[in-house]
Amino acid sequence: MTEIKNWLNRPVSIAPLVTFRITFGAIMLFSVLRFWFNGWIRTQYIDPHFYFTYMGFDWVKPLGMTGTYLLFLVMGTAAFLILIGLWYRLSIVLFFITFSYTELIDITNYLNHYYFISIVSFLLIFLPAGRSFAVDVYLKPERKCTCVPFWMVGVLRLQMGLVYFFAGLAKLNGDWMLEALPLKIWLPAKSHLPLIGPLMYKEWIAYAFSWLGACYDLFIVFFLLHKTTRPYAYIAVIGFHLFTALFFPAIGMFPYVMILSSLIFMDAGFHEYWLSFLTGKEYFKQGSAKAGGSIHVHYSLSVLLGLFFLLQVLIPFRYLRYPGPLFWYEEGYRFSWRVMLMEKSGNTFFYVKDPDTGRVFEVNNPDFLTAQQEKMMSTQPDMILRYAHYLKKIYQERHILRPEVYAEGYVALNGRRSKAFIDPNINLAAQELSWRHVNFILPFSN
Repeated sequence: MTEIKNWLNRPVSIAPLVTFRITFGAIMLFSVLRFWFNGWIRTQYIDPHFYFTYMGFDWVKPLGMTGTYLLFLVMGTAAFLILIGLWYRLSIVLFFITFSYTELIDITNYLNHYYFISIVSFLLIFLPAGRSFAVDVYLKPERKCTCVPFWMVGVLRLQMGLVYFFAGLAKLNGDWMLEALPLKIWLPAKSHLPLIGPLMYKEWIAYAFSWLGACYDLFIVFFLLHKTTRPYAYIAVIGFHLFTALFFPAIGMFPYVMILSSLIFMDAGFHEYWLSFLTGKEYFKQGSAKAGGSIHVHYSLSVLLGLFFLLQVLIPFRYLRYPGPLFWYEEGYRFSWRVMLMEKSGNTFFYVKDPDTGRVFEVNNPDFLTAQQEKMMSTQPDMILRYAHYLKKIYQERHILRPEVYAEGYVALNGRRSKAFIDPNINLAAQELSWRHVNFILPFSN
């Protein structure tokens, strides 16, 4: 035990943490500006009439136009301050709070890399990434630190490793490995690309990409950790993520986030070289350096991080407590690093019945939902149920005392024919919102 403790606390260069802080701040600042100037703040967080909140986070509410733009202004300012290393601790806390709050407003906007950004910003709160190559150090030179305990770099590597490993583990399913789905559906859409376009219709290409993708996710971290294979592994990281950015632009910034975040695996010399290059001097070999052992770490932080990573390991497996195919019910699907694994589309029609008069009203979904909200809701049971409860409230306000909400839905999964998805005889307004298995989704048939 003592040997492990000594190994985790051995002093290493702070340079990888500094590079991670700078690249994280830069790409977050760019992302905030991208959202702002593309008008996505309005379309995703202001325009909707209804928001699909997460279970247990019903207290997270949209803040209106002024409040939402102010939220993004604080977020962008915090990202800039993280980038330059000014008021680092306050800035990373503010960024974590504002970013996570924003992403908790509506399930519709869930993406794996948003979850990744939230948990990485949480980890950065506890890491001294602002103790070197930062405005904070320029203002208070005595705060400069050139060494940190190894575990401070290791926790970021561990988090990256979990993302990749669980993404690879999720690909070990019949559709991905044995049927090359959904790549067999998606790749022909790229047949217009020069040189490689005609190959996109070849079935063997879909199988090759599926298997290579699974192998990449499962093993890339091991190659990044090994010094002799690290340069070639990082070239593979760049190639893999640029490929996904080209073929699947809908995943947004995720490829670039992973390319830059994977730099944490590079050895300290790499980071020191580039940071020194930016300053024109050997920055990490001068000044009053504090050794890694001089950074006091409270026992409670070790416990907190231990619990944090225990949850990171357990959460992706929570789907095992639910019966039925994961891709059909999607119970335990989110927060599990399941990236681009299925092609699922559907249509859902809602009907509100007044049991006192027998009258039935067909709901026009666009009256209440944006196009993106309706698309996402139609295939995800928890969103269907939350929307049904919202409709109950709306029709109660329209003087129907005990509205019953029924739905008829059809879903196509990974190229299969569209199938009935929702039991039309179950009153969804009477179903409880909970983490228990849903009983209004019809069984999956292949």
